[in-house]
Amino acid sequence: MILVFGGTTEGRRTAEALEKAGATYYYSTKTGEQDVSLHHGEHINGVMDAEAMKVFVDKHGIRLIVDAAHPFASHLHQTIISVASEKQIPIIRYERIYPPRDPDITWIDDYSQVPTDIHSLLATTGVQSISKLKWLEALGVKVIYRILNRKSSLMTAYEQGATDDQFCFYEDGNNIDVDADAILLKESGISGGFVEKVVAARAKGMRIIAIKRPQWPIVAAKGTQGWTMVNGPHGLRLAVEKLLPDFFSLHSGLTTGTCATAAAVAAMIRLTKGETPDEVPILLPNGETIMVSVGYGDGYAYCIKEAGDDPDVTNGVEVRVSLTPNPSPIGEGGIIIKGGEGVGRFTLPGFDYPPGEAAINKDPRQMIRQNIEPLTLNHESLTVTISVPGGEEIARRTFNPRLGIEGGISIIGVSGIVEPFSEEAFISSIRKCMEVAKASGTDRVVINSGAKSERFLKDHYPHLPSQAFVQYGNYIGDTLKIANELEFRQVTLGVMLGKAVKLAAGNLDTHSKKTVMDKTFIASMLEKAGCPIDLTNLTLARELWEIITPEKIEDFCRIILQHCMLHCQPLVPHTELTLLLIDDDGTIHSL
Repeated sequence: MILVFGGTTEGRRTAEALEKAGATYYYSTKTGEQDVSLHHGEHINGVMDAEAMKVFVDKHGIRLIVDAAHPFASHLHQTIISVASEKQIPIIRYERIYPPRDPDITWIDDYSQVPTDIHSLLATTGVQSISKLKWLEALGVKVIYRILNRKSSLMTAYEQGATDDQFCFYEDGNNIDVDADAILLKESGISGGFVEKVVAARAKGMRIIAIKRPQWPIVAAKGTQGWTMVNGPHGLRLAVEKLLPDFFSLHSGLTTGTCATAAAVAAMIRLTKGETPDEVPILLPNGETIMVSVGYGDGYAYCIKEAGDDPDVTNGVEVRVSLTPNPSPIGEGGIIIKGGEGVGRFTLPGFDYPPGEAAINKDPRQMIRQNIEPLTLNHESLTVTISVPGGEEIARRTFNPRLGIEGGISIIGVSGIVEPFSEEAFISSIRKCMEVAKASGTDRVVINSGAKSERFLKDHYPHLPSQAFVQYGNYIGDTLKIANELEFRQVTLGVMLGKAVKLAAGNLDTHSKKTVMDKTFIASMLEKAGCPIDLTNLTLARELWEIITPEKIEDFCRIILQHCMLHCQPLVPHTELTLLLIDDDGTIHSL
């Protein structure tokens, strides 16, 4: 059983990650006022001292604690560490991501260090800080307190001696509508809106004073059974899987792109520092950092691909990287990325790079550069060569030959992490999200394939609550059946071209393991749209956006959507169904 201390953005992200397990956990907040959706988690609230926490841990069989509380909740952090140490329970600290400290900001350690050479101050440090700034008021400084506009916050403010003329509220997000000489902020990290507040304050010409975040007490935590620091959802899940293996029925893994990046970082550290660490930090595309195990050979570093429970033929392969200094700065950022033994090559157009290039996608290339450029000495130019022993034989068991990738496997990955789902668990998750959408009171639910399409659809329906948008992944048919069961009055199905051509052919599950695009069927739709095209060299459906002449795009989209509607409408017979086809730039096509 897991006990989470939340009440923050990190707490909410922890809950989102744990919900995917379908297992029970406890989510604790101080006041219970945070709006967080829990289906498998049980929300508890109230301050826990050490004794209360120990009683709770014993009563509920807690085997892991996730500390996702506010970075300034120092007393709570110490209590968690004390209890975990006594009970020998491992801790995961979900820390925030912080931008580098700006030297133009006045950095202080506590409230007693606020400069006194100001006439007025806007304090955004929370209602509990009012009493800590009374000494400044006593010196004649006018202090305005920005607090949450809720009864509990107002009562706490009054108890500390604040008056109505000293309040402003958070109703306009991070915008600042108060005139003051200076602003006092907490170093609250990216998720705490620190960067936005600094920008807004500078626009008002304010002096910026920031209280440094307290360091999480790592030394004390070493007395516990174990502690792990993470700063994102992927690292959190990996840590839970390691510390409490039975919580998730299926375990996540690493993409080949992450493995190549880890091997590149290890090779760079050995080249520049002469060190060979067993683990290296890897910055993922979402901004979080994870630790990845690596090894070393003669002239190269390597990372073993762990696919977790995802059925992947590349599980266990060794992804190697060797580095070669170049005589002069060339390439993007001075870093050239090449494919060696076992890495395939593109032979057809339609990918991120032209035929002849190594089958290393754009996202892994960006990851490698982003991670090793800070480690280069004097920004020297390097060639990074990725190889996968046995990759050519493994690739024969993948879709690569069918896609026109020959000679080896692909180095791929968008998020850097592979999160496996059983079909049953994924559909169960969809059902829960649909139930939340229904409970929100919205008449329309907008189902979509993922983050990219959802972003475009939210712009299309700006008035809908966030709960109204539900991702179906590949399970279009099951999601529509759930919408029918829940009696939604209006359903919008947003789909991008790759899934649309499969759906138009009657495939209600568009996973690549279940179906591939049917060129013959696509050709027949093109014929009906009055734009017959030779599809012999078509590799990916999205290439059609470039192949079809602009004046025929709408005709083709109409034909696709008509076919999709033919298969989808019977699943929601009493619902107003809207189908939207989304192109790569976010343009939306409809019937």
